[in-house]
Amino acid sequence: MPGENLTRSEAQERRAIVDTQSYEISLDLTKGTDVFGSRSVVRFTADAGSSTFIDLIARDVREITLNGEALDPAHVFAESRIALDGLAAENTLVVDADCLYTNTGEGLHRFVDPVDGEVYLYSQFEVPDSRRVFAVFEQPDLKATFQFTITAPAAWKVVSNSPTPEPIVHDASSGSATGAVATWGFEPTPRISSYITAIIAGPYESTFSELTSASGRVIPLGVYGRKSLWEHLDADYIFDKTREGFAYYEEKFGVPYPFAKYDQLFVPEFNAGAMENAGAVTFTETYVFRSKVTDAVKERRVVTILHELAHMWFGDLVTMKWWNDLWLNESFAEWASTIATAEATEWTQAWTTFNAMEKTWAYKQDQLPSTHPIVAEINDLEDVQVNFDGITYAKGGSVLKQLAAWVGIEAFFAGVSEYFQKHSWGNTELSDLLSELERTSGRDLSTWSKKWLETAGVNTLAPVIDESADGTISRFAVTQTAPADYPTIRPHRLGIGFYSLQDGALVRTHGIEIDVDGDRTEVPELHGRRRPDLVLLNDQDLAYAKIRLDERSLETAIAHLADISDPLARSLVWGAAWDQTRDAESSASDYLSLVLGNIGRETESTTVRTTLAQLHTAASQYVDPQTRTEARTRVADGLWQLARDAEAGSDNQLQFVTSLAAGIVTPEQADVVRRLRDGELVLDGLTIDTDLSWQLLAGLAAAGAVDSAAIDAALEADNTAKGAEFAAQARASIPTAEAKHTAWSSLVDDDALSNTVLRSAALGFGQAGGVEVLPEFIPRYFDAIVPIWESRTYQMANYLIVGLYPRALASTELRDATRAWLSENAAAAPALRRLVHENLADVERALTAQARDADKD
Repeated sequence: MPGENLTRSEAQERRAIVDTQSYEISLDLTKGTDVFGSRSVVRFTADAGSSTFIDLIARDVREITLNGEALDPAHVFAESRIALDGLAAENTLVVDADCLYTNTGEGLHRFVDPVDGEVYLYSQFEVPDSRRVFAVFEQPDLKATFQFTITAPAAWKVVSNSPTPEPIVHDASSGSATGAVATWGFEPTPRISSYITAIIAGPYESTFSELTSASGRVIPLGVYGRKSLWEHLDADYIFDKTREGFAYYEEKFGVPYPFAKYDQLFVPEFNAGAMENAGAVTFTETYVFRSKVTDAVKERRVVTILHELAHMWFGDLVTMKWWNDLWLNESFAEWASTIATAEATEWTQAWTTFNAMEKTWAYKQDQLPSTHPIVAEINDLEDVQVNFDGITYAKGGSVLKQLAAWVGIEAFFAGVSEYFQKHSWGNTELSDLLSELERTSGRDLSTWSKKWLETAGVNTLAPVIDESADGTISRFAVTQTAPADYPTIRPHRLGIGFYSLQDGALVRTHGIEIDVDGDRTEVPELHGRRRPDLVLLNDQDLAYAKIRLDERSLETAIAHLADISDPLARSLVWGAAWDQTRDAESSASDYLSLVLGNIGRETESTTVRTTLAQLHTAASQYVDPQTRTEARTRVADGLWQLARDAEAGSDNQLQFVTSLAAGIVTPEQADVVRRLRDGELVLDGLTIDTDLSWQLLAGLAAAGAVDSAAIDAALEADNTAKGAEFAAQARASIPTAEAKHTAWSSLVDDDALSNTVLRSAALGFGQAGGVEVLPEFIPRYFDAIVPIWESRTYQMANYLIVGLYPRALASTELRDATRAWLSENAAAAPALRRLVHENLADVERALTAQARDADKD
């Protein structure tokens, strides 16, 4: 039998044989701490006499019955598959099994709250993990109805895709050790894919509201969270944003919300931001704010709420046939949630956030050796697991933004509406959407699709400006280049902005919008205009391309970036400066000067957040190693000055303090952070709340300024799930051989850690403060990664292979060891090799940037 890695060809062969009608799934959640009972009744049609398989990952299988005939589990069940031979035209399959709870955030995750000992469960099924809970044809184009019957402690709440019914409570004497049990019998869902089904169970707190859909139906709304976090959950605000999203999408999509209710559940130890389970969206508890958070995080929560809501139409109502169109699912939700946030909520600068965060991610991903066309070749499940990346989400969303600008926003929404109406409850491919957009816009999209969706790589756009003696422009052109390995030259819809200094501000004085194509596009309409202080290509950020500033504009940006009045224009200039630094066209030391000199006046929280992260990368990996300590010291000193100069209680003040803690170098800087945490040193408006106290402590640990006893004391004071994550990061951050060996053993030699604690410890392990002791782990890392890949679930393996890579070293030794492993392991799993290739690319880019910085004089 093949293993767990379903291939596309296998899925196509199975779809040609099978069509699913319904699932009746009974789960018994009262069987203890390790397993739950799972009974599936699956009804499907098939080609008579054919053979196929159904998916299941289970500890034990007690019964398999096909069309009334008992099958021997020992004979037909192996390696996540149940063989089904001699199928009839109409089939009924019964599978009774015990399945395992997980602590990895995949399948049915079980969490025990350290605060009160309460048990919470939630499911996470994308991509292939509903098979960890019930027998299922695990592929998106085999849709069916799902009817869940759940037995659980009577004191719990149980939520699924259909509205929650009244439970039937059983006699306590026949129940579990914890007392009475109850059974919830949910109504069948509409025809949906298995990966968007959901079960959430436990003593969750909840509150409810409702809205009236465009169809006239009343849609019940629910918000759920753990008891120990409930006081921090601002449900009314979440309801408000949900209502704004509903109104926006129903108007723009022209199709009413398709499900019976809409619950939003904040669940513990979640791997992603959220998951679009139909009518029962699960969110990370990062979005439950028990301490002060930045505006960047607040806005990200709104975008995430609207991202998942967009999926109710794009993904849930209409679903891709196979995972090669995952990009369209996620890209559409990225684009839709950003435009909805900008136009329907108070976060009107959402496109600035999109540029600062998503497009920065996309440009980085698109320059890795693992880059791929937006429409990626997805051969199997491992391929899709590693494709939840900056191409699938952010580049795709950027390209959809440009497509909407090119065909016109009204034609774009009209085409989307037709697509939803035509394909409701079905499965589609990219061509189905493009044909509707062609019809509503009148544009031929075949060439656009080939150049943008079927090729990889990012173009670079640069201005060519000739100036007359009187200071007017005699020639203006836009050049376009492409990397040698991805040489496609693409069409762009592009804004060009002229910015001039006026009364201390750099303001747009002129702007045009043009189509750019080919290696060089002449722009005669700009001839005769006086050359401004700064020329900004891709003004308004319509295009997906790296931009370059001409020499005069770059000088203006360095001196006056903070004076640019438009936040989106500032974000574009910040991005251009970072791209030039990453590409080793300008020195990392100059980038430090640019950031420290201008970031104090930046008003957009996400721009600050992204730029500060890049600042630390530049200082710890891109500067000349001979001056690295000096550079990191300069950055930390600069951040402390910025924190002192910031407005009391401001978002910037909080970000500068946390960034300082993350980059401590000297004992003096450590003493500042220690005194801030202890209350000996006070910044007006800065409250050292629980999470900030942890962040400061983690920074001190990474600098070697506290020991494990201080971490133990902090965890005793905050014995919560979040406290455990912070403590794991802090312990692994301590820059001693003993601490690193202890962390390594807990991560690699043992599989007991839950997903979020493991992720936090891996983050701490690789901190820049530990570079003295990291070299000895280079050979250990490469000895471990194949066993990790073969023994852990995908998500846990990913956290370890990325998190334990000692990239902070950014050294030739690490580069050479990585190249050697790739050379010696050509037959390793392609998805594993991809992760290692990406790690290598980070080091190679850092070494090139270091060489450029060493030549800066």
